[in-house]
This record gives sequence, C-alpha cells and structure tokens, in this order.
Amino acid sequence: MKNITDWSKIVAEKDAALSEKDARIVELEALVKFYEGQFRLAKHRQFGISSEKSEYDGRSNEQLNLFNEAEATADANITEPALTEISRHFRKRKRLINDRLPENLPIETVEHDLPANEQICPACDGDLHAMGREKRRELVIIPAKVLIREHIRKVYACRDCEKDEFGVPIVKSPIDNPVIKGSFASPEAIAHIMYQKFVMASPLYRQEQDWNRQGIMLSRQTMSNWIIRATEDWLEPIYYALRELMLFNYTELHADETTLQVLREPGKAAQSKSYMWLYRTSGYMGDRYNRYNAAPSQNAAGQNMTNQNAQYAVSQNTPRTTHPIVLYEYQPGRKAKYPAEFLKGYEGFVHADGYEVYHGLSPNIIIVGCWAHARRKFDEALKSLPESDRGDSNALIGKRYCDKLFDLERQFADMTPDERYQKRQELSKPIMDAFFAWLGTLRILPKAPVGVAAQYALKQRQYLERYLTNGRLEISNNRAERSIKPFVIGRKNFLFANTPRGAKASAIIYSIIETAKESGLNPFTYLTYIFQNAPNWDIRNDMNALQNLLPAFVPDEVRAVIVSSDN
Repeated sequence: MKNITDWSKIVAEKDAALSEKDARIVELEALVKFYEGQFRLAKHRQFGISSEKSEYDGRSNEQLNLFNEAEATADANITEPALTEISRHFRKRKRLINDRLPENLPIETVEHDLPANEQICPACDGDLHAMGREKRRELVIIPAKVLIREHIRKVYACRDCEKDEFGVPIVKSPIDNPVIKGSFASPEAIAHIMYQKFVMASPLYRQEQDWNRQGIMLSRQTMSNWIIRATEDWLEPIYYALRELMLFNYTELHADETTLQVLREPGKAAQSKSYMWLYRTSGYMGDRYNRYNAAPSQNAAGQNMTNQNAQYAVSQNTPRTTHPIVLYEYQPGRKAKYPAEFLKGYEGFVHADGYEVYHGLSPNIIIVGCWAHARRKFDEALKSLPESDRGDSNALIGKRYCDKLFDLERQFADMTPDERYQKRQELSKPIMDAFFAWLGTLRILPKAPVGVAAQYALKQRQYLERYLTNGRLEISNNRAERSIKPFVIGRKNFLFANTPRGAKASAIIYSIIETAKESGLNPFTYLTYIFQNAPNWDIRNDMNALQNLLPAFVPDEVRAVIVSSDN
C-alpha cells in the first residue's frame, strides 16, 4: 500500500500535468484567435472593399480624448428639446456626374429643314418663315483611321551638266528622317502602340488581334521591336535629362518599388522576382529649381549642396511645381545598391515606406517615414478582430490617433509651408507625442496584429516624426504609391517582361508617359511630337534641342484638353 508521500507525489505530478495542459490550452486558444483574425483579414482582402475607410472613420475628428466621447460633454441638467412636426417633403436627387464636352472639338453641323413645298401654313396656306432653331448635340465616335503615308522625294539634275562628261550634281528635295530607318513605322503608329499598352494596359497580343481584325497583319514581335528601338533612340535621352533635373533641381522626392517577373534574366530562374523602382518629385519646386530652365548639360556641373544639413535650410515658401517628374527604373533585385546608385549625387529628403534599404543611403539623404503605412497596420489589426471586439480595441485607438494627424493635414492643405510648419508644431506634435506615449504603455503580444502595428510605429518613430521638421514635407508616401499604380495595373495584363532590355524600355516609357500626365500633357500627342521631331534634331549633342522635348517646353497643342492633377 502506498504511503502518504507517494500519494502527494502523484497528486503533484497530476497538478503539474494539468497546469501544463491548461497553459497549452491557453496557448492554443490564442493561436486559434490569431488564425481567425488572419482569416478575417484575408477574407476582407479578397472580397472586401480596398478602401481603408471604415464606419469608425467618421468619428475620428471628435474622438481624440478617447476621444471626446458624448458622455464627456453631456449635461444632464439640460431639458430635452420640444418635438416639432415637420411636413413631408421630397428631396431632389443630386446629380453626381459632371459630364461635359470639350469646347475645342471640331463641330459637324447637320441642318434639318422642311422641303420647300412643305413650308406652307397648314391653317391659311401662307408662307412659313424660320422663327427659331432647336439645337441638340451628340458625341460622335469614329474608329481609328488607318492609312498608308507614302513619301515621294523628288530628285533634280542639271540638263547642261548631263551633256558634259563630268559628274552631274544631284539635288534632292528635303524630307524628314523616319523614326526607325528601314521600317514602315510612323511616329503616330509607335505612339499609338505605346499608348495602348502603357496607358490603356492593353498587351501586345491583344493589339495584334485588333490589327488583324482590321486586315493589318502586324505581329507582336514587330511592335515590340518598334517599341524598344524607338525608346532607346529617342526616349532614353529625355529620360536621363529628366533624371538629372530630378536629382539636382529638387529637394524632396518619393520612392517606392514593386515586383516584376522577367523571363530571360541572366543568372536567374524565370520564376524569380525582379523589381521596378519608382522615384518622383514632391509637390514643390526644389530650392535649385531655377536651373530647370537651363540646358540639361549645365545641371551636371557639380552644383550640388555640400552641407549635409542644408536641406533643412531650404526656403519653405517655394511655390508648387507644375511639372512634376516621375521616373521608373528596372533592376534585377531589391538591394540597397540600386537606390543608392540611382540617387547618387542627390541631397535632400526622400519619402519612403519602412523598407530598410532606404535607411542606409547617403548621409546627405534624409528619409521621411510614411504615416499611411503606420495607419494601415492598425486598420488591418482592426479588421482582423470580430465585430463585437472592435469598438474599444487598441487597434481602433491607434487608428484614430493616425486619423487625427491626417485630419490636421487636410486642414493645413492650403497653407504656405511656413504656416504649415507652425501649425504642425502647435497641433500635430502633441498628438504624435501622445500616440507614442500610449504605445509605450501597451502590453500585447508582438506577433498579434495590433502588436505588429505598434512595433512598426515604434521602430519607425524617428522617420515618422521627420515630416514635422519642414512644411514642404508630406505626412505619407501616398504620392509614390499613386504613381506606381499605373504600372501595377499594366502588370496585371501583360504579367511579365520577356527580357531585361524590354523591362528597361518599359521603365523608360512609363516614366515619359507618367511625367507627361503629371504635366497636363496628352500622352499620345506628346509621344507623337517626340517621334516627329527627335529624329530630325541632334538631341544627343544639342542640349537646347533636347530641352525642347521636355514636358515644360512643348507647345500648347500637346497639352491635354482637360487636366486633372492631385498635386
């Protein structure tokens, strides 16, 4: 028979086993909640709306005291208002569409008149006279007109010289150089193909089918060759001129990157990832913007900022730019050496997300964090919770702190940079300090969604706070994300690039097109203008000729009919 000591030992072992199982149950329950949250978030990403707005956003203005709840301002001594009966009424539906026809379109007038024998009064048989006109307008769409342009060049010789035995001088009439020698490609044809692919996201195989339906046997290989050749010959010099202007004339940039699959990348499997990097100017002209009006060759004369802290001394009242620059760059990887090489010689601010490669760039480059990314983490944490747990969650509190900062930026939008800087110090900085102080009080698992959001914000704190230092800086990197979206949309259609050469050409074309759009240019008209003039101008040696192809200097007829910009 077992003694008391043996029984005590058995009970202790059982208790230890039960405690271990209880701990395991708690751990598994937490894991199940985590997976449930990830499932809800994945379901929302797949089936929910992509907007980050939610039913909680409408109250963000009043709830930063947690956040000025109704109970905090209610007065129990105030009597309820008397009820007033309001007569029934109908509200006229507001028309949300703003369709209109541009005034500069050609107008075709069609007159509708009575035959002469019917211009008789039905009552007294007297002659009718025109007392007025009724007008109705229609928008007429005519499919693309395709024709063959045949250039005939006359050649002249001298009859008198032909009688002699010596050489006869030959004089030819002048003719423009073709955009591609030995090809039947016209400037309009290449511009149309580029427009369809890089603006309308129509891959070359779809364009090939459309050409074939019109009876034109134009293969995608030929179109691809046209695109690459025209890009390398005429668009590439413009691209590098814009890059030079960006690096040496502006002091605030935005950067981002996204994936691209290149099938025939040397040393890499076809399934591996390559990257399309994006760099663009901010909403303001740089302190060195006056050199934008100089020839691009003068911009590389070494007139760089030398003081590492000189960025903070940039005039904050520089006007907004009307000619932003958007540049893509293809690279086979995502290492720090790629942005470092592209931004070589640049000194100023760069808005970026939390990707670490940006933080190791030149000391002359100051990284500004993105509050949209910080807010997104809390928004995802909120969506991962059950509906019943969202109302008083830490995820909602963190999201509302971020919302308040964005609300203030909307209020500061029309201020000068100096005024915005002062308001940020007065209103935004206390909220930001309170936000980070609140994060320091949280006791949550780091791998929980709200823990991930909190850790991201704390880790990025020095970069997130930086936009407060200058009124020209922005609270988020949304400007870069909007600019990279056209490529992402196109990638969903063409899926991949065949070779690095094609990927590089795509980066240049997207750069030219997106820069043109930001400057209010019609992309098709602008590309046609380039391909008509660049082959006849010495743009690689004549800087004035190259300058005349830049968006800021093209004729007014190249501009779009309606300009919409979110600068």
